[in-house]
Amino acid sequence: MTSVSDKTAYFLALEEKYGAHNYHPLPVVLEKGEGVFLWDVNGTKYYDFLSGYSAVNQGHCHPRIVGKLIEQVQKLTLTSRAFHNNLLGEYEKFITDYFGYDKVLPMNTGVEAGETAIKLARRWGYVKKGIPENKATIIFAEGNFWGRTLAAISSSTDPVSFKGFGPFMPGFDIVPYNSLPALEKKFRDQNIAAFMVEPIQGEAGVLVPDEGYLKGVRELCTAYNVLFIADEIQTGLCRTGKMLACDHENVRPDILILGKALSGGTIPVSAVLADDDIMLNINPGEHGSTYGGNPLGCAVAIESLKVLKEENMEDNAQKMGEILRSELNKIKNPVLTEVRGKGLLNAIVIDHPAAEAASELCTIMMKKGLLAKPTHGNKIRFAPPLVINEEQVRECVKIISKSLNELV
Repeated sequence: MTSVSDKTAYFLALEEKYGAHNYHPLPVVLEKGEGVFLWDVNGTKYYDFLSGYSAVNQGHCHPRIVGKLIEQVQKLTLTSRAFHNNLLGEYEKFITDYFGYDKVLPMNTGVEAGETAIKLARRWGYVKKGIPENKATIIFAEGNFWGRTLAAISSSTDPVSFKGFGPFMPGFDIVPYNSLPALEKKFRDQNIAAFMVEPIQGEAGVLVPDEGYLKGVRELCTAYNVLFIADEIQTGLCRTGKMLACDHENVRPDILILGKALSGGTIPVSAVLADDDIMLNINPGEHGSTYGGNPLGCAVAIESLKVLKEENMEDNAQKMGEILRSELNKIKNPVLTEVRGKGLLNAIVIDHPAAEAASELCTIMMKKGLLAKPTHGNKIRFAPPLVINEEQVRECVKIISKSLNELV
């Protein structure tokens, strides 16, 4: 690794000394972002190929979203849900109309939205399905990732997430991803309340299921009276070339979870959408959040959703994703063994004898002006902001290709 500047070293040393060591970032210290680009403290410019794990779909510091944030932050930021505010109802109407659900329950982070969906499903299971008290089971797909709370790691199959943090949440079960026969076998248990699944598994390495899988999930959930919870926190909001990844198969989940780009990467905003039959089983005092539904978050989320549609980011993600995968597949390098993805949620799989080869490749790309991060060992996710253009995509593929040559 090349030496870092004194300026960079200063900031890295602060984090090392005063911060918890629960992340291992690349040695780059960023201070500015615009569109598809980031700049570090030394003024070096980079392509962002992670987009804050798809939180920055609309591009860094999108002027419309930032403008709305500044406008609202000067008026009112938080009231708590002890009182009404003038933006919550407007936001609730906007987002339920936008996605076609009766109700929304606003939260802040993605993992909070996941926990909320599970609570809703359990309550529905007891009230509507007639599951005996404390017997409701939620099924998750093997390889899932939806956060690191105790509930989230209780559903994880990755020892890095759960080892040494038990005991774990009861009432969770695991099924192989992309296997309808295995799912149907689980559904024969009358105590199954819901199946929670990512339409494309992001953290697992951008695993795209077989065509028809999501439609099959929908049919099985309907047949067995099980709720279909779609975790679209990373795959939703135009990332895969459709507004929702479920839209590729025209399926409608019973509970839809959104987060990340719901605020354009400015503040934590998440949402759980469902119809009345599910949502209205939760009564006052049974669930909530100090910041959930705050006026600042409502204003920013409305503008973020408007930007996605009005700037046609769904179409751009689909077109640029096709170009990106096509160009990546043209790279002739024995290290590159697979290109995966849909829209602008993509990954490459590398085969190299060095254990840290993926990390080393990311370091090489960083030095050439592109920022990405490995996931699950030998996979590197490529997910730039959805405002990227064709010229930029082709330039980035050149950087990736040259970096692979250096790794060899």
